[in-house]
This record gives sequence, C-alpha cells and structure tokens, in this order.
Amino acid sequence: MEQKYSVNQEGFYGEFGGAFIPEMLHPNVEELKNSYLEIIQSSEFQKELNQLLQDYVGRPTPLYFAKRLSQHYGAEIYLKREDLCHTGAHKINNALGQILLAKKLNKTRIIAETGAGQHGVATATACALMGIKCCIFMGAKDIERQAPNVARMKMLGAEIIPVHSGSKTLKDATNEAIRDWINNPVDTHYIIGSVVGPHPYPDMVARFQAIISKEIKQQIEGDPTHIIACIGGGSNAIGAFYHYLDEQDVQLIGVEAAGLGIDTHQTAATLALGTQGIIHACMTTLLQNIDGQIIEPYSISAGLDYPGVGPQHAHLHQTKRVLYESVTDKEALKAAYFLSRTEGIIPALESSHALAYLDKMDIKPTDKIVINLSGRGDKDLETLIKTLP
Repeated sequence: MEQKYSVNQEGFYGEFGGAFIPEMLHPNVEELKNSYLEIIQSSEFQKELNQLLQDYVGRPTPLYFAKRLSQHYGAEIYLKREDLCHTGAHKINNALGQILLAKKLNKTRIIAETGAGQHGVATATACALMGIKCCIFMGAKDIERQAPNVARMKMLGAEIIPVHSGSKTLKDATNEAIRDWINNPVDTHYIIGSVVGPHPYPDMVARFQAIISKEIKQQIEGDPTHIIACIGGGSNAIGAFYHYLDEQDVQLIGVEAAGLGIDTHQTAATLALGTQGIIHACMTTLLQNIDGQIIEPYSISAGLDYPGVGPQHAHLHQTKRVLYESVTDKEALKAAYFLSRTEGIIPALESSHALAYLDKMDIKPTDKIVINLSGRGDKDLETLIKTLP
C-alpha cells in the first residue's frame, strides 16, 4: 500500500488517527505500538495464525458467483462469504490475531466491546480456545436485540457486562471497555473489534482483516470493477479494500447505515453528515453537534449503530479514493429478503446494507462486482421475521 493510504510513523492517516489517550493508558498503548508489528510479522506468529485461520476458522472463505443475483442485475456478482467463517462473521479473523498477540505480551485477561454481538462471540470463542478469561461489554439495547449472540457468548464462558449509559449501544459499550482497561492496565488486553480507537489499533485490525482482499485477489479472474462493503467502524470494509487501495481502476464503495434517512435524526451515516473530531481516542469523522457533543446514531443493524468511523475510512473519504454512500433500514431489509429468496443465503442486516446498494448503481453488463458478505443473518432473524413482506 502506498503511504498516502496507510498509517504514518505518528499513527495518522492524513489528518486522521493518532492516540488521544489518558495518561493511565499510555503504557498499554505504547507497549502495543512498539511491539505489534515485530510480533505479528514474525514467521512464528504468522505460522500459528495461518494454521488457525485454515483449520479453525475455515479459510479461505469462498468467493461465490451468485448466478441468480447476477441474472437479475445483468452483471457478474460475487459474494465473499465471510458469513461462512467459524462464528458466522469476519470478526474471528481479528479476534484470533489479537489473542495470539495478547499471549505474546503475557496478558491473562481479555476485554472487548460488541454491538451486533459478532465481535463478542468471536472474542469469547478465541478466549475459550486459548483458556483466557473474557469480559464482554455490551449495550443493554443490543443485548435485547441480539439475544442469540448473547447466549453464544455465555455458552463460551464469557462474562457479559450490560451497559445502561447513553443510548445503551456500541458507543457506550466501548466507553465502558476503555474505563475497564484504564483500571486494569497490567494484566488486561483490550481487543477492539473494528478499525477504530487509538493507534496502533486501526492499523493492527486492518492487517488482520486484510486476509479478505488477499483471498479475493487469489480467487477472482482479473480485477473486479467494484468492491462493496457495509461500514460502521469499518473493519470488514477495510479488509475487503486493503489490497486494492492502490488499484485506481477498482471502484471501492463503503455503505453506511442511513437508518430512517440522512435527512432525519435517526441515522448512523457518519461520513455523509459528520465532522472532524475525537472519539474513542482517535481523530476521525463523527456525528456531533455544534458544541462537539456526540449525536446518538440509529440503525436497525446493531453493528452499524456507531457515531464514528475508522480514521483510515475518514482519510479515504477525504481523498475520494473510496465512494461512501448510505442505505436506509427499509432498503437493507428488502435486500436481505431478496438475497434469502434468490440465493438461499440469509445475510446479516449489516451486510444487507452493502447488498442494497446494487439497486442504486448504474450497472453495466461488463461489471464484475464483489460484495463482502460480512456476516450471516441468524442473529437478526427476530428483526427480519417481524418485518417480513
């Protein structure tokens, strides 16, 4: 990747990034910053991680030619099947990478935040595999709407800590996880689930998720014309885009959650409506009012219900390398039903936002479109069934 799209020595992507952290967290973040590249690039680490990705996660995930979807839209459409990963989403790629890193740093306790629950399940799974204590912070609202994933985390032995502050969603769970890390700096590693937070997290998570685009390159004949992925914090999107950032002929599209519409107050379309500021210890684009107070986001999908975005995405938006668009709840639901009944694949509501963007495109017969199907829809069945057409 050229320097213009990747992180610099100071931990910034252009104007975005950095580590705006309290003094108490300085030793933790410095330890990570000074050691993560050496550890994760070592042949021993890579061998262990790649073995787990193959034998435990089930990688490589298929790049599936969606025949009926392709016929409907009049182009070649492929689905990168991250929903087939063990635990049902791309989150396991990063959770395993970070837990191996935590072990190398002699950490004995893991904390994580989760919204849709997929990162929580992935972290709980990795902790069970490695025999490490696991605490998951989750907004009370998300605990209600993501009950199947809460049950999975409990089954895996994780402690679920409900968060009742703010909107009781992902932002608030992240706040509480950071507070816990401040109070337990020596023995605890915080596994952030997206490309957000203080440097080196955005770069580290991106590197673990880059396996997605690495595989796409190996699996597709020639280059795709478009790669589409949903974006909340943005880890599945960065993973799908990573190895194509320098290939200007490939149109990269990140799809945000418009909620009830970007002209309403019920939305999570950060890049469409946000301004520059600091959230969760990094400079990025976020939803905030004129006084700098965070505006509560809204999306039908818990994994996209976040008022910020990863700093690399903020930079890719500013430099116009990636096109960021938004899709409403209604459009995402329609896409979820359509894929289910066209290809026999029930997508997560998050991934459904990426699928819904097909209806907004001017598609040509020569187009070769890859959609990152970041997760499966089991966790969203209650919501999907309530709104069945």
